[in-house]
Amino acid sequence: MPSDTPTTPLHAVSGGLLVIAPRTGAPARRVSTNPYRRLLATPGARAFTTGNLIARLPMGMFSVSAVIMIAGSRGSYALAGAVTATGLAATAVVAPWTARLVDRYGQARIAVPATAIAALGSLALLLCVHYDAPAWTLFAAYAATATTPNTGGMSRARWAHLHRGDPATLHTANSFEQAADELCFMLGPALAALLCAALFPEAGTLIGTILLMTGVLIFAAQRATEPPVAPHTRAGSPLRTHGMPALLATFLATGAVFGAMEVVTIAHAGGAILALQAGGSCVAGLLYGSLRPATDIRHRLLWCLAGMTALMSLPLLAASASGSLLTLAGSLLLAGAATAPTMVNGMTLVQRLTPEGQLNEGMTLSVTALLGGIAAGSAAGGWMVEHTGAVTGYVVPVCAAGLALAVAATGIRRT
Repeated sequence: MPSDTPTTPLHAVSGGLLVIAPRTGAPARRVSTNPYRRLLATPGARAFTTGNLIARLPMGMFSVSAVIMIAGSRGSYALAGAVTATGLAATAVVAPWTARLVDRYGQARIAVPATAIAALGSLALLLCVHYDAPAWTLFAAYAATATTPNTGGMSRARWAHLHRGDPATLHTANSFEQAADELCFMLGPALAALLCAALFPEAGTLIGTILLMTGVLIFAAQRATEPPVAPHTRAGSPLRTHGMPALLATFLATGAVFGAMEVVTIAHAGGAILALQAGGSCVAGLLYGSLRPATDIRHRLLWCLAGMTALMSLPLLAASASGSLLTLAGSLLLAGAATAPTMVNGMTLVQRLTPEGQLNEGMTLSVTALLGGIAAGSAAGGWMVEHTGAVTGYVVPVCAAGLALAVAATGIRRT
């Protein structure tokens, strides 16, 4: 009977005689050269990644769904924008506290009830809109969604726990997570708009809530890969760590790049074309993860920020020189190629600067800075479009990228 077992004979000496016996050991496994295949071969990785991706997809759905639902019912985009801005502000305040509880008591113990509260907030918003409740109830309901845990941060914390001491694999993991972020924020708004148009105005919020709760339950059930709980200490905020304020300021300016680019592009060419920027970032993130990690992460971050500043000027040049949507589409695709590597290096630096046992809080602070930057960039981009035109509005993301580079160059390199 044929066998896959190697037949190379084994030589041994017994009683002064040379004995030749067949080798009966199990065949050696071939190690894949694909870094992502090796990454997902980590025991338990595919299970928690599946749950996390399901939970993360609604992050790109909720704001779009809320705007469509509220504007369609109340006839006011101003009200819709104010409600979503209130939710963003509440998240900026609540999210770091939720992350601190996750570090102290564990992902499963905190993420599930926190998500349940957020889900009730989303459902309350849906009912308030549907039954024409007073406007103040919309603000209160959407503010309750601020307890949504940072699922991307929790996933990165698991990778950091599973591959501590292995910078190459952790580099691949951070690249994978960034690509997943881009994919979810590329698909989420389109899915939300499709559901609201094809079914009913509240469909995006309802289905997003179901996906969020389901994904977090699947993710939390994977206890074998959950990082250990940090001991109860009086450790201060990661904000006090040397170099962290400058890094968070860099994230704030980077978020302004994303927020301004979104508003200006929607005003100039519609929202569908934005998927190209996210797509370029997703592909760049996966390619970047297959490279060797940087020996000097601060130096690599500066180079990525410089590249982002240069590439963000392409949409401005394309919109100024030509009215062709094809040219603008190509420039957005290239502009997105610099954002994922920048975020990968930034998140890696957050992991290195954050004290042990506070990783979820540290990464949530970086996401909070990004969200604050997105809000500021959206406001600045909208003001520029309204007062100077959509083409000139592309100056805002270029300036924001240059600001991120300047902050990093003066602050992070001194750590």
